[in-house]
Amino acid sequence: MTQVGDLGREVPFPVLVEPTLLVIGYAGRDEASVRHHIDELAAIGIAPPPNVPMVYELPAELVTTDELVTVHGTKTSGEVEPVLVRAAGAWHLAVGSDHTDRELEAVDVRDSKAACPKPLSRTAIRLDRDPATGGLDDAWDDVEVTSEVDGVDYQRGTLSALRLPSDLITHATRTDPGGDLVVFGGTVPLVGGTFRYGSHFSATLGGEGWALRLDYTTRETSPTDDTES
Repeated sequence: MTQVGDLGREVPFPVLVEPTLLVIGYAGRDEASVRHHIDELAAIGIAPPPNVPMVYELPAELVTTDELVTVHGTKTSGEVEPVLVRAAGAWHLAVGSDHTDRELEAVDVRDSKAACPKPLSRTAIRLDRDPATGGLDDAWDDVEVTSEVDGVDYQRGTLSALRLPSDLITHATRTDPGGDLVVFGGTVPLVGGTFRYGSHFSATLGGEGWALRLDYTTRETSPTDDTES
């Protein structure tokens, strides 16, 4: 059985130069389940995406490895995601959180994602194979992901629920600008099916003999705080 740990080595998160940030939404592999989820969201007022999966290009400055991040308001939450990173032509796998403003999500999904930082692990697996051509696909399904909010289980699953890396990258790079690239690859369901708001988010992504970890704390502020001296 191929393991991600056999396909590369853990290194510090790479230095990025003018990267493009892409967050893939509705990235589940089971298209019927994705459509059901879209219908559920539509029932509570969230407009369906024009494409499935949906690729959101966001400001690159949202990417951070800081352990303290600032958010606006009390109803924001993270979600664990595998993150494919191309830096200086080399591919890496990291763990990240698509932290999102849940109130704004009901109005505009892209804006809700753009309203929050996108924290990433401080280390990554530098891959010896190209995930764009299937080099990571065989190891993908056995990768486990977990997350906690303030120490309480929030998510738990495997990447078998998500599209394969070669598929994700194909969708993400249809208009590939070249250069450094950060691709958030989707998430797994929530424990209990409801958002949990808290101040500390932790997540893991790993398998046999290897693991990446993400930990960060949010600091809540109001938009007016940004203009105060």
